[in-house]
Amino acid sequence: MTRRSAGRPGSRPAGARTGAPAGRVAARRARARGRHPGGKPVDKPWVSSVSPLLRTAAEYSWRLLVVGAVVYTVFMVLGRFHEVGVAVFLGLVVAALLRPVAGLLARWMPRALAVACVLVGSIVLALGALAFVGETVAAEWNSLVAEFRVGLDRLQPLLERPPLRLSPHALGDVRDRIGSYLSSHRASLLSTAVSGAGRLVQALTVVALSLFCSVFFIYSGDRQWQWLCSQFPQGAQQRISIAGRAAWRTFTGYTRGIVLVAATNAVLVGIALYALGVPLAVPLALLEFFAAFIPLIGSPVALAVAVVVALAAKGPLIAALVVALIVIIGQIEGHLLHPMLMSWAVQLHPMVVALSVVAGAIAAGVLGAVVAVPLVSVVWAVRQSLRSPEAGP
Repeated sequence: MTRRSAGRPGSRPAGARTGAPAGRVAARRARARGRHPGGKPVDKPWVSSVSPLLRTAAEYSWRLLVVGAVVYTVFMVLGRFHEVGVAVFLGLVVAALLRPVAGLLARWMPRALAVACVLVGSIVLALGALAFVGETVAAEWNSLVAEFRVGLDRLQPLLERPPLRLSPHALGDVRDRIGSYLSSHRASLLSTAVSGAGRLVQALTVVALSLFCSVFFIYSGDRQWQWLCSQFPQGAQQRISIAGRAAWRTFTGYTRGIVLVAATNAVLVGIALYALGVPLAVPLALLEFFAAFIPLIGSPVALAVAVVVALAAKGPLIAALVVALIVIIGQIEGHLLHPMLMSWAVQLHPMVVALSVVAGAIAAGVLGAVVAVPLVSVVWAVRQSLRSPEAGP
C-alpha cells in the first residue's frame, strides 16, 4: 500500500510534511511584510497610505487642540472672575513673604497671634510709606511746578536748534492745547473720575479679599494643601503633592527674589537721585520699586519718568546723568542681582521671560505682565518635577 500511494499521481513525498509548516510560516511572514513569498508586493487595501510622520503629527495635533481648549476655558473662567483670581494671587504673594516671619514669631507666641502681628505690622508699614510719599509730594509740589516752568523755558531754545528745529512757540502751543482740552472735556473727565472712584472701591475689595486669604494661607496653608491632595484618587496624590511642592518652592523663590531686586533698585535710584538734586527722589524710588515687578520693562519705564523730571527741573546735564544711571542699574540688575537672587528659583531663558511679559501684557495689561513670569515659572517647575524619578509612574 505504501508503494501505491508513493507512486500515485499527486502524492507528496514522505519528507514533505516536515517542511510544510516552515513554508507556511515563511509565507505568512512575507505577506505580513507586504510581499508574496516570491517577492511580489501584496495589495493590502486596509493598510493606510499616510506616512508615519504625518500620522504622528496628527496625533499630537488633536492632543494639543484638547489642551488648548482646556487652557482657553480656564482663562475664560479666570477672566470672568478675575477679581477673585487677583485676590488669591495677592494672598499667595503675601503668604510667600510673611509666612517665614510668622513661623519665626510662632516660636515665642501662639501662631494665631504671630499671624496677626505680622499682618498688622505689614499694613502699618505700607500705610506709613504711602503717607510719607504723599507728604513728600505735597511739600515739594509748588517748587516742582515752578521748576517745571523754568525747565520748559530752558528747553525751548534747545528744541529750536538742530536737529529738531521746532518753532519758537511749540511748547506754548502744547500748553494752550492742553488747557483748552481740559476746559472743553470737563464733563467727560468728571465721569472718568467717577468711574475711577468705582474702580477704587473694586480695588479695595480685592485687597480686603487678598488679606482674608493670606490669613488662612499663613496660618494653615499646609493643612489646606493636604486636604486638597486628599480629594484626588489615591494613585494621583503623590504626584500632585510633588507638583504642588515644586510650584510653591518656585513661586516663593521668585517672589522673594523679585522683592529683593526691586528693593535694591529702589535704594540705588533714591540715593542717586537725591545726590543729583532731582526733586521727588523718594516717590520716584518708590515708583522704581513697584515697576521692578515687571521684568525687563518696568525698571526702564520708571527711570524714564525720572529722566523727564530731571530734564524739566535740572536741565540736560542732570538728565544725561540719570540716563547713565539707567544703564548702570540695568547692568547691576542683569548681571549681578538676577543671577544671584533668582537663578536658583526661576530656570527660564531671558527670551522666554521677555515673551512671557509681552504676552501677559497683551492678554491682561499691567497685571498680566506682572503675573506672566511667575506663572510660566511655576508651570515649568511642575513639568520638571513630574518628570523626576520620585514622581513615580
